Amino acid sequence: MPSIRSIPVPIRRPRAVAGALAALAAGALVAVSLAGCGLAGPTPVSTVGKVDFETPLAIPPLAESTVDADGTRVFSLEARSGTTEFTPGAPSDTWGFNGSYLGPTLVAKRGEHVRVDVANSLEVPTTVHWHGMHLPAEMDGGPHQMVDPDATWSPEWDIDQQAATLWYHPHPHGETESHVARGLAGMFLIQDDAEQALPLPRDYGVDDVPVIVQDAGFSGDGVRDGSQRGFAGALGDELLVNGTRGPYLDVSDEVVRLRLLNASTARSYAFTWSDGRPVELIATDGGLLEASVELDHVMLSPGERAEVLVRPTPGERLVLRSEMTAEAAGMIGSIAAMNGGTDSFDVLELRAADSLDPSPEMPQRLAELPPVDDGEIAATRKFTLDGFQINGDEMEMSRIDETVTVGTTERWVIENTSRMPHSFHVHDVQFRIASIDGAPPPPHLAGWKDTIFAAPETEFELILRFEDYADPDTPYMYHCHLLWHEDQGMMGQFAVVEPGSSATMTEGTTDHEH
Repeated sequence: MPSIRSIPVPIRRPRAVAGALAALAAGALVAVSLAGCGLAGPTPVSTVGKVDFETPLAIPPLAESTVDADGTRVFSLEARSGTTEFTPGAPSDTWGFNGSYLGPTLVAKRGEHVRVDVANSLEVPTTVHWHGMHLPAEMDGGPHQMVDPDATWSPEWDIDQQAATLWYHPHPHGETESHVARGLAGMFLIQDDAEQALPLPRDYGVDDVPVIVQDAGFSGDGVRDGSQRGFAGALGDELLVNGTRGPYLDVSDEVVRLRLLNASTARSYAFTWSDGRPVELIATDGGLLEASVELDHVMLSPGERAEVLVRPTPGERLVLRSEMTAEAAGMIGSIAAMNGGTDSFDVLELRAADSLDPSPEMPQRLAELPPVDDGEIAATRKFTLDGFQINGDEMEMSRIDETVTVGTTERWVIENTSRMPHSFHVHDVQFRIASIDGAPPPPHLAGWKDTIFAAPETEFELILRFEDYADPDTPYMYHCHLLWHEDQGMMGQFAVVEPGSSATMTEGTTDHEH
């Protein structure tokens, strides 16, 4: 991707009181005790009405690919270091794939066999994880598939899941937050015949637009610098969209599809429209919902995706905002405030043409979702989130925490027992939410997911089907996707094996019923 140039955005907020890190290292209990004193995180931020939208939104290029004689679609990604001018004349040190910041958008169809040749031109090892992808464990790009400097890794797999907005990013153990924050991320779009048969917007970058949202801190002269920390992790006081500071998007169609990706390392967003119109949600992490859902906001924690439709009127200027509240975050006010849960941002301005091209009528029915049937559950597993641990343990690379039998369906019960924010991401499979605190999920959470915001003092029941890809030698991950938490060890490993088999790595103590 070429260097991104944009104008400075004249917004600066006071920095928080120092001394947070000692409290954070002591864990959630200390953070809670300090919350009322304002000592455990950044001060609240609002950029609403303060952003000069004067820079065209950068659109990540579509990744080039070739097709081998055997039909394999081949992509190439190179992790590089470089500089990016988020502000003209003020270069910031950044990393990117095939450019200085972020990476190209990969597109493949269901049924294709793909290979991605990943070259590492950085001075440190890294990985590329295919977030949301169903694929063999040895191709997953987790911490067991490190790519050394000047080395190349070429994972290949069959695309075998429905159309969805996925993404890719590094996953080195203990270093994920810094690698992603420096700019290593990009989208991976899956297409299928069912989705393509629908009259949805699909002209990439025109009426079907990637919106990669990240928070960042900037110095007074426009160079990207460090961010303050809450318990959730590093929280910047400005936003970048597709690497653009203060972005606007010209639109000329009656219906526009935005593919929202929260690529921030710690911050959650509650996306809404500046004029109060409903947000029209059509898809979540793993693909289309049965029907569109109108919401007053769409909340995305780090790693989550959503596809929304917007219907501009001729000549209008409409701002996409994030307006987080303690209620939306499920946190008490003081804890929400120190973890970005009361912050508001102007994200992106849409500028509608005076005359809009007509769009076909959107379908009432988008997809057929099977019922969340837990009638044949092979195992129930409980995962308790507290502090920086899952089930009281920290990540150990040589330990398998859970062993799953291929061809079975399981119930995973995720409970955040603390008053602090967490999330939960599972590699390999898309899951369905069966219940939240014993109640059925609302319609906007009833589709396919791979990441959830694990609200404080809340229990989520997930149903997961492990269809294939048994491998006793190589594990998948489950973890909190607040990336600082992941780096602190809030992660575990599971292996998928044939019936009656065991993982070859040491299996840890499990807490599940058969």
